[in-house]
Order: sequence, then structure tokens, then C-alpha cells
Amino acid sequence: MSEKLYERSKRRFYRDGQRPLWRKLLDYLIAALVLFALILLVARLDEARQVTRSGAPIVNDGDSLTMDGVRIRLWGIDAPEFNQSCTLQGKIYSCGQNSRDALRTLIKGKSVDCRGSERDKYDRLLAVCTVGMIEINAAMVESGWALSYGGYEALEAKARKERKGIWAGEFERPRDWRQNPDHPAKPTDDFLAGLGDTLRRWLSSLLSRG
Repeated sequence: MSEKLYERSKRRFYRDGQRPLWRKLLDYLIAALVLFALILLVARLDEARQVTRSGAPIVNDGDSLTMDGVRIRLWGIDAPEFNQSCTLQGKIYSCGQNSRDALRTLIKGKSVDCRGSERDKYDRLLAVCTVGMIEINAAMVESGWALSYGGYEALEAKARKERKGIWAGEFERPRDWRQNPDHPAKPTDDFLAGLGDTLRRWLSSLLSRG
């Protein structure tokens, strides 16, 4: 009895293992379709989370803006903090303010388009922003007034080689500068912009109640 069961199971195993080519191709096709559907679903979910803002922003520092009450951090870059100082030819200068001025010059009061879906620990929207055909994030790194924080390494290397912006002198990386307990964790202008947004929302809620 046991030998018959063994022979029967062995025949079934070989029969299953010798499926026709069309059946194998069909299985591959189904697996590919399922994978494609999952990728499409993830893309749709990410698109649904996307936040888009357009308008004339307030420039807080070299990597953050405020637009229509929404505080925006430029994704993938890290600029000197507003209060940060650097050294150029042995002299100390305010590289944080220079970085902010570079961003202001880049925008020139024009309308900016920002798009993002994630937020940082300060609840700022992480976004890629453009002014006309220029991507602001990339332009700030290319000009040497911001460092790459993911995705702009080639532009950073180019700015460093050409000694643009802060690369013309000596500086402390913004991340290291922020970790110093003697330095403020956030730029002053960013704090004031956030405070202004809070006051505007409070006044708006009072007016709507009235």
C-alpha cells in the first residue's frame, strides 16, 4: 500500500514539474502584472500625498521658505544657518545671510512652485521648488551656497572644484554647526516666520467666528 502511494506521489511530482511552456509563461506574466499593479498603487498613493504650493514666498534662509502660511524646507540640500559665520581669506563673514541673499536673488520676487509629500521634524514641508525653468534646490548647491543632502552630489563637487560660495573659504558644515549647544537649533527668521503664520491663523479663526 505504501509503495503504491509512493509511486503515485512520484508520478504526480514529475507531472507537475513538466508543465508546458505556455503555462510557465502564463505564470511569469501573472507575476509581472501583479508586480506592476503594486508599483502603480504605490505611485498613486505617493501622488495622493503630494502637496503643491505656488506663489511669492518669504525667504527665511538659504534652504527654507514660507508660502501662504506653509513653511517649506528645500529637499535634499542643507544651507548655512542664518546666524552661521564662515571664514574667507582669514576674515569672518556671515555666510548664513549670504546664503539667504543668494536664494532671494535666485527667486527675484517671482512666483515659485513647490511640490513635496514629506515633512521634517519641525513640520516643514520637504519640497522641490522651481522658479520658471530653474530648480531652486539644484541651483543653490551649484552656486556653492548650499550643500547636497542627497541627490545633488555632482553639483556640490562642481561648486567645490570651482570654489563657489562657501567653498571659497573655510566653513563648518551646517549639520555640525547646529549640533553645537552654543548655537540656536533653528534660524531666527524661520522662527519669526512660523510665529507670524501662527498669529495669522489665530486672527483668521477669530474673524471667521465673528
